[in-house]
Amino acid sequence: MTPELRALLPQPEHATRFWWIRHARVPEVMDRMYGSLDLECDTTDKALFEAIAARLPTNAAWVTSPLKRTRQTAEALLAAGAPEPVLLSEDADIAEMNFGDYNGMTHAELFSAREGDPFLGFWPMSPHDLAPNGESFTILRDRVQRFIDRTVEAMPRGDVVCVAHRGSILAALQIALDLPLTTTVALSVGNVSLTQLIHHGDAKDGGPRWRVEETGWLPHVRST
Repeated sequence: MTPELRALLPQPEHATRFWWIRHARVPEVMDRMYGSLDLECDTTDKALFEAIAARLPTNAAWVTSPLKRTRQTAEALLAAGAPEPVLLSEDADIAEMNFGDYNGMTHAELFSAREGDPFLGFWPMSPHDLAPNGESFTILRDRVQRFIDRTVEAMPRGDVVCVAHRGSILAALQIALDLPLTTTVALSVGNVSLTQLIHHGDAKDGGPRWRVEETGWLPHVRST
């Protein structure tokens, strides 16, 4: 492609690159719903953390949710060799969905409470349903949209590493691809996996503004 034609395309200097990483596994409650519960995670898989850390950009701002498992995952990535962030902050808008009364339930108890729900096995409930004393996926999606809008405004170019949760990463994918909520929750996002989404601020009206580089990337060295 000639330089003249390339100049007509969205340019890297007008792009905000989001590097979404799901937190590490939470062995304490592997058979329970833990959603917005503040629990610790297992960061002992050295090979996994080193492989993800090697993919992360320099001179990036890092953001975690307020839940400690995201901060622990971020700290483990930095200890595994990820470049030091120019800023490390927390943002409540990328916290996991609040499952309300379902938090702490065993999976068997949830299946009993949601008997016949066709979304079980993909998401704990329909993305449009409100969890008792909690949120819906729709509310979570709107929170993540607020976070993305603020970030793009504050950083119209550059890299942002977001250490978050399956729910918030699914919401980011829904926003980028304008997916139906009912199919968004079918996407797989493994623990410590990497999802790269690029927002092009100079994209032409009427076309896409997001580029999906990869979703749920995990290295072959992953041992858990």
